[in-house]
Amino acid sequence: MTKALEGVRVLDMTHVQSGPSATQLLAWLGADVVKLEAPGGDITRRQLRDVPGVDSLYFTMLNANKRSITLNTKTPRGREILTDLIARSDVMVENFGPGAIDRMGFTWERIQEINPRIVYASIKGFGDGPYTAFKAYEVVAQAMGGSMATTGFEGGPPMATGAQIGDSGTGVHAVAGILAALYQRTHTGRGQRVQVAMQHAVLNLCRVKLRDQQRLAHGPLAEYPNEDFTDEVPRSGNASGGGQPGWAVKCAPGGPNDYVYVIVQPIGWQPLAQLIGHPELADDPEWATPEARLPKLAKMFQLIEEWTTTLPKWQVLEELNRHNIPCGPILSTKEIIDDESLKANEIVVDVDHPERGTYTTVGNPLKLSDSPTTIHRSPLLGEHNHDIYTTELGIHEDELPGLEAQGVI
Repeated sequence: MTKALEGVRVLDMTHVQSGPSATQLLAWLGADVVKLEAPGGDITRRQLRDVPGVDSLYFTMLNANKRSITLNTKTPRGREILTDLIARSDVMVENFGPGAIDRMGFTWERIQEINPRIVYASIKGFGDGPYTAFKAYEVVAQAMGGSMATTGFEGGPPMATGAQIGDSGTGVHAVAGILAALYQRTHTGRGQRVQVAMQHAVLNLCRVKLRDQQRLAHGPLAEYPNEDFTDEVPRSGNASGGGQPGWAVKCAPGGPNDYVYVIVQPIGWQPLAQLIGHPELADDPEWATPEARLPKLAKMFQLIEEWTTTLPKWQVLEELNRHNIPCGPILSTKEIIDDESLKANEIVVDVDHPERGTYTTVGNPLKLSDSPTTIHRSPLLGEHNHDIYTTELGIHEDELPGLEAQGVI
């Protein structure tokens, strides 16, 4: 069976997380992704190592299904080889600092001359303007994209989210742009440039908070549990922030992840009142309607928690689901990695690696009926130099030792 992106060649000049997360998705969808690394390798091969001397999980979990070549693009011969690689690629992706590729001699105009059909995707921290030269990291993007200001509890400091919305979130946005450009090329015959900024991607994911910022002009936000409002959207803890109030309630025996997140829909109030031992609240005018409950959200979830703290979270989950009440257990990373349903769905996958042995990684969340994904290990540094340089670029294999000795590869 063919893959969705079979025949698409991607020149992957990315490193760390935002870029590699994008190119890994393209590889999972069937593209031939050639990861170009400096002779020293992507820095994440060495960062946060748990096994001495082998590629870290940081690297392996972001570079599956790719091929690896090494190339020093600062050398004249390296730039010649890069030119050949660009000429034979459909997509080029990079996430260097602003202007780095230009300084190599490969401006967008030059890249277009080499290959008018190429889609050239750049991931940067920020768009054009006063922030352009800022160094971008995951949590910096969260800070400047609206996430941290709206995450945390009232009266507490701004908080980062564990989800990598700055890096991997931007990578997903980049993939959308790349696929759109490839599709447009089928009509125009031309490639184009795709630019995605981490700050912009985070802001896109925080759009409901900008919605609420504008709603503040008309008064306090009733669905928030906060007592005091200023002219800025407040941090509101675990509140859903949507039309249906929700909260994470404690369960027995009280461990750090013994919680269930509960959404209280209008239709769910009557059975929920029964479950928590207060059936009288189902018809009480002070509690019976969503409008009546909104001013008492903290009290409402306190009553629910008085019930949930008597039961383990899986029993709470069973009881709530039996009455079609929206809910979900807080799953720890250990529970997730051991979850049989996630394994069955191939979203938690075990992969064999020749140096580090078996490791667990995240599988492809995109499920296509005609393009199934098999997760392959990340490549060793320069593992595919011979195949790509000799078989595909036509460099004589006798030249390779000299290129290595000269620091070109």
